[in-house]
Amino acid sequence: MTELQLPTYDIIIFGASGFTGKYVVREALKFLNSPNSALKTLALAGRNSSKLTESLKWASGSKTHPTIPLIIADTSDPSSLRRMASQTKLVLNCVGPYRKYGDPVVNACVEVGCDYLDICGEPEFMERMEAVYFEKAVEKGSLVVSACGFDSVPAEFGLMFNSRQWVEPAVPNRVEAYLNLESDKRIVGNFGTFESAVLGVANVHKLAELRRSRPKRSRPNIPGPGPVKGSTIEHQEELGLWAVKLPSADAIVVRRTLSTLTENPRGLQGVNEDPKQAEKRAAFWSTIKPAHFGVKIATKSLLSVFGFIAIGLSIGLLGSFAFGRWLLLKFPSIFTFGGFRKKGPTEEEVASATFKMWFVGYGFSDAKLASQEGAKPDTEIITRVMGPEIGYLTTPIILIQCALIVLKQRQDLPKGGVLTPGIVFGPFDLQDRLQENGISFDLISEK
Repeated sequence: MTELQLPTYDIIIFGASGFTGKYVVREALKFLNSPNSALKTLALAGRNSSKLTESLKWASGSKTHPTIPLIIADTSDPSSLRRMASQTKLVLNCVGPYRKYGDPVVNACVEVGCDYLDICGEPEFMERMEAVYFEKAVEKGSLVVSACGFDSVPAEFGLMFNSRQWVEPAVPNRVEAYLNLESDKRIVGNFGTFESAVLGVANVHKLAELRRSRPKRSRPNIPGPGPVKGSTIEHQEELGLWAVKLPSADAIVVRRTLSTLTENPRGLQGVNEDPKQAEKRAAFWSTIKPAHFGVKIATKSLLSVFGFIAIGLSIGLLGSFAFGRWLLLKFPSIFTFGGFRKKGPTEEEVASATFKMWFVGYGFSDAKLASQEGAKPDTEIITRVMGPEIGYLTTPIILIQCALIVLKQRQDLPKGGVLTPGIVFGPFDLQDRLQENGISFDLISEK
């Protein structure tokens, strides 16, 4: 009988030499062998060892960097991905766009039974991974969780934080999130994010086809009227912001979490769950009340809103045909008024940026009122999530804290499956961990 070989590393960061990857490495190094951290061993993986070395030097902040193994792996070489996955408990995948490069990495992790987290914000990829790999991931004991970055943890945990403020008999009906990005300098996004958005437009029909081919998910029972359509441009007077709908993954990920919760009202059982954690899990989910949810990009300037609309129109129109996509990806700075550029933001631009995400909840002071004909919400609760720059600071913070929970409390997490961060990490201390690392959750007002 052959002896079972234990993984060599706690975490392998795949794509560690990429622009986002190097920030993830920097964040991981803060917790490597630190007191009370479950992260004891770490390796970096990518296509080029010299670039991985450069990333490690940058992330460690000095020329004398820690001795960390480097692993060569490439999405075009499945065997290299399997070798990588077989050496670790957990892969953090930072290689996007995930629509182009993500499937082979998920496949390798599921095949060998290691866990997988990524920072994807691409709905079609996430839902396709669920359709293709869910059953095998459960069988192999591989936990696959996408959207463990700014997409979509602030939205999921911000909504749950708002939900927990509604004390019985009060219930929410809908929550509108308003994302406000601020900086003393220019706000510049990651080119990979822009490329993902362009490819998302090109493949929007594939997402529709995928959803038609799959069984309908359970819908939560939300008290009161259905979602409000509203105007294209909204003036949120209480927040002093102008806003327009943001076509992000956040609302889709939230809906998937609420569907899973509807099917599993006590949440998902851990593979070898401690009884106290089981009680904590059930108690946590009993405080979460479903609500209609939407996200808008918001700014103090009405002129900036028209800029957001112009960028959205250019991506929507040009992204639908090949030459248009070539133009968008060749000249991103032109079509986004400098909002995205191929070389990404400078370190100074990253350091100066922050975000505020406001959650305005509308509901009823008593659930009985919601069932009355023509009932309108009579209660409003505003909460806020706030933190540093979204792509290179907040995202690595979230990803690493999710990873540390996986390492520390794996027995309390589901055996496997392709799941959302909300349903997996909701009952754990992720919100507290985020607050300790610069991402705050605040109750602003109740009326």
